[in-house]
Amino acid sequence: MLKTLAAQTKGYRLVSIATPLCMILEVLMETVIPFLMASIIDDGVDKGDLKHIYMVGVIMLVIAVIGLIGGLGGGHFGAKASAGFAKNLRLAMFDNIQTYSFANIDKYSTAGLVTRLTTDVTNLQNSYQMILRMCTRAPISMICALAMSYVICPKLANVYLVAVILLATVLMLLMKKTYRYFSQVFEKYDELNASIQENVTGIRVVKAFVREDYEKQRFTTASHNLYHMFIKAEKLITLNGPIMQFTVYSCILLISWLGARMVVMEGLSTGDLMSMLTYCMNILMHLMMLSMVFVMITMASASAKRVAEIIEEESTLSNPQNPDYEVIDGSIRFENVAFDYHGQVENPILEGVNLEIQSGETIGIIGGTGSSKSSLVNLISRLYDVTSGAVYVGGKDVRTYDLETLRNEVAVVLQKNVLFSGTILDNLRWGDEHATDEQCMEACRQACADEFIERFADGYQTKVEQGGSNLSGGQKQRLCIARALLKKPKILILDDSTSAVDTATDAKIRQAFAKEIPGTTKLIIAQRIASVQHADRIIVMEDGKIHGFDTHERLLETNEIYRDIYESQTKGGGDFDEKAGAC
Repeated sequence: MLKTLAAQTKGYRLVSIATPLCMILEVLMETVIPFLMASIIDDGVDKGDLKHIYMVGVIMLVIAVIGLIGGLGGGHFGAKASAGFAKNLRLAMFDNIQTYSFANIDKYSTAGLVTRLTTDVTNLQNSYQMILRMCTRAPISMICALAMSYVICPKLANVYLVAVILLATVLMLLMKKTYRYFSQVFEKYDELNASIQENVTGIRVVKAFVREDYEKQRFTTASHNLYHMFIKAEKLITLNGPIMQFTVYSCILLISWLGARMVVMEGLSTGDLMSMLTYCMNILMHLMMLSMVFVMITMASASAKRVAEIIEEESTLSNPQNPDYEVIDGSIRFENVAFDYHGQVENPILEGVNLEIQSGETIGIIGGTGSSKSSLVNLISRLYDVTSGAVYVGGKDVRTYDLETLRNEVAVVLQKNVLFSGTILDNLRWGDEHATDEQCMEACRQACADEFIERFADGYQTKVEQGGSNLSGGQKQRLCIARALLKKPKILILDDSTSAVDTATDAKIRQAFAKEIPGTTKLIIAQRIASVQHADRIIVMEDGKIHGFDTHERLLETNEIYRDIYESQTKGGGDFDEKAGAC
């Protein structure tokens, strides 16, 4: 973990080194000043030597200015180093997330990833700056002050040493206990962010079902859980303050009492006693400062583990050593394929799948909810890897291809249509960033999206809100289809991607596909028989197995499941998951 985090200081290591050096300079200057003050009192004030007072005063002024420069440099370099460290952490996490397979993504919630990219990184940024500055300044200042105290009066210096050992022990015990609480705190942060994200994303549904009170209660519960966990941690941390104050004042009283006796009975000078009291405050104040740093580090250590986990996560999918960079055609073959999301072979969700699809064919896929239709097509573009068996595209195992090459040749319009903030053209060019306006318009004509785009006042420059919330379901589906067509893929997969358009538009889209992209292999997952019955062949799925694979006419004759679906939709109406006439 530490090695992973240390690697993210790249580009800011020079300022990371400069920060503690500046702090050391400041500490050394501060350590000398009390010693010079003792000289002014003993050799200047007590002896009435004005010249000595002026001379030492000028030296103190110079030393103070050098210390000020060191402090300013430490602050400047520390801020730059910590901000750069945070920037690198966010980039490293975000870059690695982009390499994740669907299996990796399934491990983390969206809210959890957002918390790690924001709250956790902020904690590490603050801690890194404190480590560079305070963790350098405080220990060195304490060591220097303690050393000077032993030079002046070893007897009184022992009081500081006992205090330091006592407080260090207390700090270690507090850190051990609070770490456990802070680890749980960030899990509660994930729950809170998940509540916010779901509410904001689905605010229209919340209002439509008048569930505002329910969502408020849900948020309140998540907020209270976080509050109570923080209270437990803070209760332990607040013990630090009283213990510190008690130790500080005890040391001042002991030094004052013992020092006064030594001035009277053992010949300790007044200046030396003043220096000892100054070093006393110096040591104990820096010890208090160090305790605050340890609290911050305890909190950050929980964040560090979560951040390192994202950076160190390795994708379950990777390129082979010598990948193929050319997909010859859109032919597809499944050979004894079994698949499970967790890689287990005992109860796979796809089992014994054997299929052969010729390049340019239009294949319909139909089946009940949970029959693993989407899982089947996800294996083609290698969004997941098979658990056993093999999937071939263009005559080669998909695991032999360069991932980017394969996915550029397999365009997928997923069930959940996602659009991003920007114009319609911006969203279309996700399919091909170099596409011309005319190519974008042609793709929209093929997807029957041009008819509603042209009705917008700004046409193709119309702004799309986050998630496409200002567009209807059917409009989003057609834009997503147009976006996929811009890739000019050898294989086009439509995963229930016309469910929100009317049957007439659905038919137009299918006709456009047949006319404009005859060489592209088309796989169409649909809920409606009408969407697939004109396909060259149709796959009927049930419980993760292929129950039938033939033409519409042949399936009506030979496949009971397909015949039941057809009759329920053409005679009884309703969804094919229901019995004819059910309501």
